[in-house]
Amino acid sequence: MKPLVLALPKGRVHEEAVALFARAGWDLSATLGDTRLLVHDVAGLRVLVVRSADVPTYVEHGAADLGVAGRDVLEEDGADVYRPLDLGIGACRLSVAEPAGRPVDDRALAHVRVATKYPRLTRRWLESRGRFAEIIKLSGSIELGALTGLADRIVDLVSSGKTLAANHLREVEVILPVTSALVVNRASLKLRGAEIDAIVGRLRAVV
Repeated sequence: MKPLVLALPKGRVHEEAVALFARAGWDLSATLGDTRLLVHDVAGLRVLVVRSADVPTYVEHGAADLGVAGRDVLEEDGADVYRPLDLGIGACRLSVAEPAGRPVDDRALAHVRVATKYPRLTRRWLESRGRFAEIIKLSGSIELGALTGLADRIVDLVSSGKTLAANHLREVEVILPVTSALVVNRASLKLRGAEIDAIVGRLRAVV
């Protein structure tokens, strides 16, 4: 039988996921380091290294049986995947921030623009507060949206807060605490449930 396919996100979460899988008995370290390979056959798994935002897409559409995806991506995209386990890695928060010297008066009725990679979550937050704002979708450095005057506020992931501070931005409100979860393709769960359950069980034991 062909190996199960696991999609891992690039970056810090990739490193944390490899460490977690190692504690559960899978050495995926060959997927790290200065390698241009995007597909790795290691430890009885086929590992795809993809952009974090793409992990749920690979899993939902069956190109991967399992993946590691952040709560921010899962809730923004609404992917139809099974989430058996929060892995507790990649901890950060989705927050609203604004220039420290140019705060927004939420009581005013002035037109407000918010720049973000997360338009759906931003809209949901605005509606929950009974507020209206123009949402501007960006893909690069979201902080620049506020620094250049393109937007009055930004919604972005915050880890330590050092990037905000370095750019004279202040955190206004946390929208969503974020960690990464194991996600599973629903068809794979039916067809290869015993193998997937074994992986989930071993990961659960070390989380």
